[in-house]
Parts: sequence; structure tokens; C-alpha cells
Amino acid sequence: MNILFLCTANIQRSKTAEELFRAANKKHQYKSAGLSSKYVQKANSTLCNEEMLKWADRIYVFEQQHIDRIKEHTGDVYLPKITNLNIPDNYQYFQRELVLLLFEGTSLFH
Repeated sequence: MNILFLCTANIQRSKTAEELFRAANKKHQYKSAGLSSKYVQKANSTLCNEEMLKWADRIYVFEQQHIDRIKEHTGDVYLPKITNLNIPDNYQYFQRELVLLLFEGTSLFH
């Protein structure tokens, strides 16, 4: 299965998720990206594009605004693939609490 993690800038949350699950569950392929071109450019990280959305079998986002942004650019096409983890942007890269929330919020280990 192809798993895509999307947050705002692809620095803390989605980057942590990609690397965490890549190390912990090798049955799937993982990618991560940001949805804000301004913040992605500032951080020199990866910006989400429609090819990534097509590639993904399952998409995890962290906030409702991420779903809204995808819907704004692509309509309802990818909505069935999306799960909102509801994890706010107040965690650092690989912060313990973030890792625990990722394990709890995804079904990648069940």
C-alpha cells in the first residue's frame, strides 16, 4: 500500500510520520509533503502535487484545513482516501508525544 502524509510545511508532523512508519512497517511505501507552497519553499521541503495524491492508496492529514486545501485544488476526487489525524501543529520533529499520537491515530500497525 502507498501511504502519503500531508501537513502544512513538511517539516515536523508529516516528515516524522513518513520516517517513523518507513522504519517500523516495511510492508508499505511512504511519502510525505506539505500543502503550503509558502512554508514549503521557506523550509526547502517537499510540496504536494497531484501525482502524489494519485500515487497514494491512503492519505493522512493533520488538520481540517489540509482537507479543505486538497478539496479546493482537486475537488472531491481524493476525499475517500483521506483520514484526518487531528494533530495540531505544536510538536517538534520526532517529539515523543507526536510519535505516540501517530501510533494511536493510524491503523498502520493494527
